[in-house]
Amino acid sequence: MSTLRPVDRAALVATRRDIHQHPELGFEETRTASLITERLRGLNYQVTPGIGKTGVVGLKGNGGRCVLLRADMDALPVEEANAVPYRSSQPGKMHACGHDGHVAIGLEVARRLAPLDLTGSVKFAFQPAEEVSNGAQAMINDGVLEKPKVDAAFGLHLWNDLPVGTIGIMAGAVMASVDQFEIEILGRTSSPRCRAWCRGGAIRSLRRWCR
Repeated sequence: MSTLRPVDRAALVATRRDIHQHPELGFEETRTASLITERLRGLNYQVTPGIGKTGVVGLKGNGGRCVLLRADMDALPVEEANAVPYRSSQPGKMHACGHDGHVAIGLEVARRLAPLDLTGSVKFAFQPAEEVSNGAQAMINDGVLEKPKVDAAFGLHLWNDLPVGTIGIMAGAVMASVDQFEIEILGRTSSPRCRAWCRGGAIRSLRRWCR
């Protein structure tokens, strides 16, 4: 087969709403990973769960250049206030960043590509723990970019500022990322109750940095 199946919009929406109703935090995405694994196996992908702890990899093709398509799976520790039938069933957890949509899109793309005769390979990486920033590295450490070696990788993210039906694309980094850092300020110490003129340089530096 050489032509893509049409988009199954009803299934796409149903999948997204199902995942939205059952959010899981980073490295806890066991239900989501099981759903992905079952769907990919039903499409005859070579499926490897447990990559990066709770990540899932689906592979189609034998040889040739390999393209990786990545979708993240985790939710945020946020209480959902939306009054919709598919609102989060997990107190204090919500898909507030669109990862439910990312998984649904990834699975729909996998379904549409499944019957095609590819000249290369396509690898789907359903990534855990994007919000805590180390899920991608966990999958890399477990070899997601190897066997077969990935020649090009594409991530996706929903973006409400783009009109429906529009895709924005560019090479390199696009979105901001979560990260951690430490700073060390050296100077004289003083009490917060001390007048401004007697405070040391360390406190003044910290105040300027925090503005």
